[in-house]
Amino acid sequence: MKPDRARFLVVFLAAFHAFFPFRPVRATERPNVLLIVADDLGYSDLGCYGGEIPTPNLDRLAAEGMRFSQFYNAAVCVTTRAALYTGLYPRQGAGGPLRDNMHTLGERLRSAGYRTGMTGKWHLGADPSRQPTQRGFDEYYGLLSGCSSFFDPAKPDPDFYNGGQVRPFAHNGKPVTEFPAGFHATDAYTDHAVETIRRFAESGKADGRPFFVNLNYTAPHFPLHAPPEDIARHRGAYADGYEPLRRRRYERLAALGLIDPKTTPLSPPDPKSGDFRYDYEVVSWDRLDPETRAREEARMEVYAAMVDRLDQGIGRVLAALEMAGVAEDTLVFFLSDNGGCASWPTPAKEPGFFAYNAGIPVGDPRGYEFVGRSWGWAQNAPFRKHKVWAYEGGIRTPLIARWPGRIEAGAIARQPGHVVDFMPTLLELAGADYPDERVGKPVAAPMEGHSLVPILRGESRPPPAFFAWSLQGSHAWREGDWKIVWNPSPPPSRRHWELYDLAADGSETRDRAAEFPDRVEAMGARWEEWAARVGVTRD
Repeated sequence: MKPDRARFLVVFLAAFHAFFPFRPVRATERPNVLLIVADDLGYSDLGCYGGEIPTPNLDRLAAEGMRFSQFYNAAVCVTTRAALYTGLYPRQGAGGPLRDNMHTLGERLRSAGYRTGMTGKWHLGADPSRQPTQRGFDEYYGLLSGCSSFFDPAKPDPDFYNGGQVRPFAHNGKPVTEFPAGFHATDAYTDHAVETIRRFAESGKADGRPFFVNLNYTAPHFPLHAPPEDIARHRGAYADGYEPLRRRRYERLAALGLIDPKTTPLSPPDPKSGDFRYDYEVVSWDRLDPETRAREEARMEVYAAMVDRLDQGIGRVLAALEMAGVAEDTLVFFLSDNGGCASWPTPAKEPGFFAYNAGIPVGDPRGYEFVGRSWGWAQNAPFRKHKVWAYEGGIRTPLIARWPGRIEAGAIARQPGHVVDFMPTLLELAGADYPDERVGKPVAAPMEGHSLVPILRGESRPPPAFFAWSLQGSHAWREGDWKIVWNPSPPPSRRHWELYDLAADGSETRDRAAEFPDRVEAMGARWEEWAARVGVTRD
């Protein structure tokens, strides 16, 4: 990305704002909905969120729509999808995150007359009774589980990851076990979504029914797999390492108006957590030997190529809306399911990872590479941590919303939101209901999210009473601008609720728990009450 790209984007966004008038969203309108979810994408990976990776199609979507600066996911793939589809905070423990007494977005929108299609990653059950076509989707093609080879999803996982299992892939309930030469998952998902949009739009011309298409890419989730021609475009872009990349992204985020440097500093590396071979999770670039540095560069080059391919696919999907004549009537959302991923085994803990990938270039179909902790941290600039953590780097996502003529072009929404808000938002716009029973059972809970429609209109909505997280020992609770975080890394005797004022310290660099013990105690007690409802414990 050239140094003046952020300034260009600012001018581009301003031009849209000045010359394209809009009609505010009205809840009585029933749009088509295209919901696109990326997998393990960092907060600042996109050009319109400060990144250097060329993403012209997503940048255009942002210029024509609204970007959210404070939108939250649930820190990892499964929990985010559970919250997104049910409108409930993820239930954990017995019964799993998607249960018979929970409605799904597909079910409720289909009940309101929508055609419903899903493409890509599901991750909420491979059993035939739990697949998308049994939970409200007329059409489904994709990966039912977490991740797989992008070139051949029938290839078993390596023994060092998931014990060598084959991840299930299906089309409308039927297993898919063979994939053609030249297959790449990102392209295949794009193809299926394009065809679904074309077919649904054509049928809608005859009967007036709108559609809901959910496109769940697996990019840029590991393994790092990208076509050689995409990788070639990013060679040499990451030669100076992690921290310069974060600084450049930070400066562009500020220039784009998505952060205020006075209240959101660039967070430093976190202290060591868990089994790692250096003093800090992020290794100084100059401490790496030339061979390690070259492989680290290659990891980020391939990751960038995966984001590049993702953006190319989104360009084709947006073009399909135009060709079908429904772009003006379609509300498009784009977000990520968690912060950038930092999976990276250590030689002492996972020697199989290094043996498996030895001698194989990063990006090659034969390999199974992770992007690593240091790049994973960099992808979430300016925030702390990464996927699975309840610090902002693990739970904050880019969110773009475009509905031509209804959402103000180039707007930035600064009010916080959460993926549980999608259910009430889309039900309001679709005129759909949320019954208090499902299959004869009382629902697990009323919707726990709050509609985003006022924000899409450019108005203020009453702030939710709280946002909450719990995942693998990392927990958080936000009320207004105050947030407590439980870090499981220190020894048990040193663990405590940390307290951050996000209005003054959006990157969580100053723990203020000792200054406000009463606030910490009260917020912690409310988290405990919530945790009992969703089936989690603090330790």
